[in-house]
Amino acid sequence: MAPELQKRTLSVETGAVDSKFDDDGRLKRNGTVLTASAHIITAVIGSGVLSLAWAVAQLGWVAGSIALTVFSIITWFTSCLLADSYRSPHTGTRNYTYMAAVKNNLGGMQYKLCGLAQFVTLVGITIGYTITASISMVAIKRSNCFHKNGHEAGCHTSNNMFMIIFGVVQIILSQIPNFHDLSGLSIIAAVMSFAYSFIGLGLSIAKIAGGNYGRTSLEGVVVGVDVTGAEKLWRSLQALGNIASAYAFSNDTLKSSPPENQEMKKATFLGISVTTIFYTLCGTLGYAAFGNDAPGNFLTGFGFYEPFWLIDFGNACIVVHLVGAYQVYCQPIFTAVEKRCSHRWPESKFITKEYPVTIPFCGMYNVNMFRLMWRTFYVIVTSVIAMIFPFFNNVLALLGAISFWPLTVYFPIEMFISRARIRRFSFVWIWLNVLSGTCLVISLLAAVASIQGIVVDLRAYKPFSSVS
Repeated sequence: MAPELQKRTLSVETGAVDSKFDDDGRLKRNGTVLTASAHIITAVIGSGVLSLAWAVAQLGWVAGSIALTVFSIITWFTSCLLADSYRSPHTGTRNYTYMAAVKNNLGGMQYKLCGLAQFVTLVGITIGYTITASISMVAIKRSNCFHKNGHEAGCHTSNNMFMIIFGVVQIILSQIPNFHDLSGLSIIAAVMSFAYSFIGLGLSIAKIAGGNYGRTSLEGVVVGVDVTGAEKLWRSLQALGNIASAYAFSNDTLKSSPPENQEMKKATFLGISVTTIFYTLCGTLGYAAFGNDAPGNFLTGFGFYEPFWLIDFGNACIVVHLVGAYQVYCQPIFTAVEKRCSHRWPESKFITKEYPVTIPFCGMYNVNMFRLMWRTFYVIVTSVIAMIFPFFNNVLALLGAISFWPLTVYFPIEMFISRARIRRFSFVWIWLNVLSGTCLVISLLAAVASIQGIVVDLRAYKPFSSVS
């Protein structure tokens, strides 16, 4: 037995207090309620915040505020159920991934469905990030054009070139093994997401303070004035999808004492509470600033023109954030495919052989032909799809609709019912299934509305000719 492995095994078996390993032989986790809360806040607050002013405008003061609150309560509740699934019900071992928890609690078929839902969501997010990043890059160019030529100038610019630029950058970054393990990535992403969110919030407050605010109402956009009855319905459902997409996060790794699930519940409550307050401020103050004419993305919709340098900086923060965030979401896809192919064809040199290459100023780098071609192909495909469907709000709403019910609601509830052995048709079983069913209906309606919005957008759009 290797010395390090022997030492680890001995520490686990003897229960050494000062061991750097946990009781399952893995490195001891050092997360706390504070660090977990910070992780949740960082993970949740992202580009979804940019659409909240538009979402509230579609729903109005009453329904918009209620929707933000209800989605936060549902997310908090189901996250608490998920925290209780951290350890396997039979062996007590830790589940280090969402899919592992589903597999150990619900079995193989549910595990496969969970994997499908996760990977569809991950692919969708990388497409959405390509769209959002390109829109922000275009916004920087347009902002400078407006500043130079006046606010009435067209300054229209094609999105496609910027999607290609973003794609080329992602092709290069995708070749870095274990990019998601780079220590500074989450810090940079956190700083950038908070930066552009606070910029948007600050500009909204300044607009309101200056008395140049929009027309608002309790019910949001007015039928017969702003929209037709059908448009009001579709937009309201799309708004729910946008709000759903804003609530998504992963759990942190906490110390085993006190019990991880109890600490995670505290962290979840704190993290989601802070996030909800922040979202409510962005959504309601953004709506107060723009009124029923709130743009789909309040940093690129040009409700704000000045100071142009601040608009540029905010959009630059979005781009930097999404460059790294794209890798965070696509790396699990890369890893899963590459591991499966290596297992399926272990003798293939095309898949397994590494070729050392010296890169100036970077040192030695191992090139794998399968990794090079597969990852490049993935980025190209997501970029092409983004060029075909470059619709920020509708794509964002569709992603929220697809991911919210299965990953945020269904699996946590089903795992809780299984673990707690809730009797069928008991009161608890009924209301948990009513909650899950209600969220499913909302998700389906939001998905249908999002697809309807994409179809409508496509009628007046020629693929690969996107212009902002």
